[in-house]
Amino acid sequence: MDQPALNFNNWSTQCIERVNQFLEKHLPGADLEPAILHQAMRYAALSPGKRIRPLLCFASGHITGANFDNLSLASAAIELIHAYSLVHDDLPAMDNDVLRRGQPTCHVKFGEAIALLAGDTLQTLAFEWLSEDSQLNASQQLQLIQQLARASGSLGMGGGQAIDLKHVNQSMNLDLLEKMHQMKTGALIEASILMGAYCGQALTTNTENILKTIGRHLGLIFQIKDDLLDAQSDSATLGKTAGKDAARNKPTYVSIMGMNEAQRLLERLADETFLLIEQLGDSAYYLMQLSQLFVHRQH
Repeated sequence: MDQPALNFNNWSTQCIERVNQFLEKHLPGADLEPAILHQAMRYAALSPGKRIRPLLCFASGHITGANFDNLSLASAAIELIHAYSLVHDDLPAMDNDVLRRGQPTCHVKFGEAIALLAGDTLQTLAFEWLSEDSQLNASQQLQLIQQLARASGSLGMGGGQAIDLKHVNQSMNLDLLEKMHQMKTGALIEASILMGAYCGQALTTNTENILKTIGRHLGLIFQIKDDLLDAQSDSATLGKTAGKDAARNKPTYVSIMGMNEAQRLLERLADETFLLIEQLGDSAYYLMQLSQLFVHRQH
């Protein structure tokens, strides 16, 4: 999968710019009443994140020949769901964090009540965008809405967070830890990959199954790497509070397996993921590059 003609950095910069432009244009204006709510929504959604999930959406869309307009819409909706989840995760009733993406968290900036409403309204806006007139046909719109809803609900991100909260200061075995993170983190990562693919030509069952497995693997890789970085890095490097999992006695791959075993698990999953991506051919070049970034990132 050696394609020097395809410049990953240029491609990723272009994708991120497209998503940011879509968010900037379509989020309610900061001066539109209720201004404080719209300012909080924009603060959460436009903060300088890595846009990993939108990039996954664009990368899988490249495999199925999806156009950039459709991928921009799908990616922006995904990013709204991700932004809402971060706003709510940081609230005092949840993780009680004060730093996100190198900035004060939304509730620190705007107060708890407005932050709660900002998360709620970002979530509903994502589905409003997906349901509006676009170049997507009705079948594609339904696929995207269903996929994002499932990934966000009680059997996805919301349920994973509930398991997480229940087990603070409690023991957890490795199977439950994996289930929790497949729901809490992996479901939206898997959805990002599938939604991008759904924006293009129809998938074969085999390709769809490969993409689902890649999504599940990448969700676990992302979380294992997060746990390793949380144990190894400082807050300035991470852009969020370092060491908070240990401080709250939350079960992690590092706390259950130890640093070395967690690293070995990450490497095994990475090898399996790379082999699956190679089955998709040259069109999966960007997905391969992103997957390698998941494994080697430092923040």
